[in-house]
Amino acid sequence: MCTDKDHVYLCAAGGILSIISKKWALLIIYKLGTRGRLRFSEFSTELDSINPQALSETLKDLVHEGLVERESFAEIPPRVEYFLTTEGLTLWESIKPLIKWAAEHDYRDKDRCEKKCRKRICQSKEKFV
Repeated sequence: MCTDKDHVYLCAAGGILSIISKKWALLIIYKLGTRGRLRFSEFSTELDSINPQALSETLKDLVHEGLVERESFAEIPPRVEYFLTTEGLTLWESIKPLIKWAAEHDYRDKDRCEKKCRKRICQSKEKFV
């Protein structure tokens, strides 16, 4: 990262910002940060409005960036789990305050969020803080 005593420059952060600014990336990191390991089908269930292609592409990008790791198990049927790498965990720790701030200050979708939270979206809320 480019720094001097008074400034931090974003020139070196452009690559990672382009990845985590994608629509589903922070939600995937959030889910992995709160749940630990998830299978593809569990993401589809928890992020019910994501389509499989977008999920697959975003997971591939996060794996490529070294934020998420994919582990395959030699079982029948095949099983694949995703989890945060050490670098992904440091990113998770960095974005937790942002997510918490957004949850406390974004009231545009409050009613819709409360309805979803009662169903399943916020089940892991106690792990967040």
